[in-house]
Amino acid sequence: MTEKTVRVGFSGDSKELKINPPDTSPPAWDLDSKLAVVGTNVPRVDGPDKVTGRAKYTYDINLPGMLYGRILRSPHAAAIVKSVDTAAAMKMPGVKALVFAFDESKIGEKKLRYAGDEILAIAADSPERADDAVRAVKIEYDPQPFVVDLDDAMKADAPIVNDGKSNVRGKNPRGDAAAVDAKLAGSSKKIEATFRTQVQTHSALETHGLVVAPDGDGIKVWASTQGVFSVRDGLSSNLGLKAEQVRVISTFVGGGFGAKFGPGVEGVLCTKLARQANAPVKLMLTRKEEHLAVGNRPNSLQKVKLGADSTGKLTAISATTFGTGGVGGGAGCTIPAIYNLNRDATYKAESDVFTNAGSSAAMRAPGHPQGIFAMEQSMDMLAYELGLDPLEFRMLNDDNPVRRAQFNLGAKEIGWPNRPKVAGGGKADGPLKRGMGVAGTLWYAGGGKDAKADVEIGKGGEVTVYQGAQDIGTGFKTVLAILVAEELGLKPEDITVRAADSRFPYGPGSGGSTTTPTVAPAVHAAAYAAKRKLFEALATTWQVKPDDISAKDGKVFVASDPSKSLPFKKACAALTADKVTGSADREANYDGYRGNTAGCQFAEVEVDTETGVVRVLRVVAVQDAGRIINKLCSESQISGGVIQGLSYALFEDRIMDKSAGKMVNANFMEYKIAGPKDCPEIKSIVLDVANGRNSVGAMGLGEAPVIPTAAAIANAIYNAIGVRIFELPMTPDKIIAALARKEGAKTA
Repeated sequence: MTEKTVRVGFSGDSKELKINPPDTSPPAWDLDSKLAVVGTNVPRVDGPDKVTGRAKYTYDINLPGMLYGRILRSPHAAAIVKSVDTAAAMKMPGVKALVFAFDESKIGEKKLRYAGDEILAIAADSPERADDAVRAVKIEYDPQPFVVDLDDAMKADAPIVNDGKSNVRGKNPRGDAAAVDAKLAGSSKKIEATFRTQVQTHSALETHGLVVAPDGDGIKVWASTQGVFSVRDGLSSNLGLKAEQVRVISTFVGGGFGAKFGPGVEGVLCTKLARQANAPVKLMLTRKEEHLAVGNRPNSLQKVKLGADSTGKLTAISATTFGTGGVGGGAGCTIPAIYNLNRDATYKAESDVFTNAGSSAAMRAPGHPQGIFAMEQSMDMLAYELGLDPLEFRMLNDDNPVRRAQFNLGAKEIGWPNRPKVAGGGKADGPLKRGMGVAGTLWYAGGGKDAKADVEIGKGGEVTVYQGAQDIGTGFKTVLAILVAEELGLKPEDITVRAADSRFPYGPGSGGSTTTPTVAPAVHAAAYAAKRKLFEALATTWQVKPDDISAKDGKVFVASDPSKSLPFKKACAALTADKVTGSADREANYDGYRGNTAGCQFAEVEVDTETGVVRVLRVVAVQDAGRIINKLCSESQISGGVIQGLSYALFEDRIMDKSAGKMVNANFMEYKIAGPKDCPEIKSIVLDVANGRNSVGAMGLGEAPVIPTAAAIANAIYNAIGVRIFELPMTPDKIIAALARKEGAKTA
């Protein structure tokens, strides 16, 4: 290894960094690198397939002799399965296989813990016959006491959902509560508030599902998944197969926000059906099943205290939070540490509360939209208490140079000085009142080591990149094409991308905003290795050293000798073999510029004080993701996050019937999601930061843009009407009730 010096950061804040890459690594891209394709606007390489309908999703896979799987689920929130009679179902026409979701010997004692819990699955030669067979199964249930409400589940006499003495399971608190309370007591100004957020279901456009076909002594699987290799490994371990006996393909995925890792119960059942019937089986979940059984963002109850001194500097933060992930955990909503305080000035205690509802799953920035909704409203409240501009207050307490620059960019774009200076004091057009709000955010997206890549250059000039990870709609395939094109001096359309197949080099699951920062350095290195092999072949022909050769603008040339220059395709004819392949493993991260990414959002809203309807007029979202690989895709990713964050803020809400223990809006009629008319004007701004944590300098982007939207909208609502909304979703009834309380207080 030879020590290298790179310059990292951005134009407003940069520094030199010493790195020690292997000698075979490509030169690291830093702040001074002049790149031709990286950072430009590149249309998605799979765009034509998607808009023409050529793209084949798992839902579109149909094989000869294929059967259709259906799952029988519990109708009860809690029950014991006393007996199961499948005889009538198995005699029905077209029924070919039946498998249980649990050990059949447990019938008589098996406890179902939520409405939607899996019991068994059936495969038949048509979807209708499979549905009929499921309905023909006779089951005797012994219903049990249940609880589906967070507050009810926390009561001492609540039915116990899982094993234990209580439904409340606290985690080790962080910080000294007494010390923090003392700091709060000594603060010049302090606020205390309670916030609530709702359960949000994932609602990906394509539901969970697989097509599984027997393939020799193994299986071939098409899966709607975020993790090709986690599906492979999950199925192989469940079925006692070797990893190489399971091939998983996921060429196109209709969305995944964290719930599509691993095969899931439905994947294991589908595979068992296929092996029992010795025929391909397709099992795609219904929309209702999607709402009930495959994941959700947990709700939260957050009790927050903040203090500041007379200058506006934060003195203490305290947060005690509860949330339910149903029968699972993962309800933590850590208030992200945007505003840095000493450890003795912060206290955090979180608890999971179990209820008889479907288990949570990681959902786009797990815990953070909840935590930021509370933290950034608390910051706003404290700013008003101090008599400070909310943005000025944040700048005073934020030492992150990236976010400080973003605050300035966003404020200028939204016209922050034009906002009402007094909450509720803006000009009104009749009952319509406008306001602006701001919220900051951070995420952790440096990538990991688990990735490999191959780049192949053919004698005819064909270039193909192979990488097993999947594109879940984020533009990952386009990123691969850009990286290889940059290294070889070509255009992205010159590169063929082969991805989303477990036969290809290993790649991570698409989650945690880690896909690009994990895979990009490996692809960069593989392209560099393939290029070196091409240059070595040309060096012999041209009688120069490989280091004398360059590739740029579709040509391969020796800069010092104009006679030695060829178009890329003709240069490839110098290869003695039909092709050369560069292979690379992902190297460990360097220290880099910063270990996380920064962002902020500004929202302008219009509130109808007669109806309570909130219209979001504009959102300015400023985000960093390290070095931006594709500006066009990055802006699109930010816009998508804003739309999903707005939907969470104003509409989405899983509603449980407390007496029946069931979700009552498990469809897209009653489970409201933001539509085109609800979407505001969105200005997405990417702040390019040469992060330096890897040879490409990239960080992840998928999750950060969804985090601050609800908080920014909530703060804008307060600025507009002078009354704060502490609970999501911020529906018209909550606005009207809050306004009524305000008027009642005035009258009193």
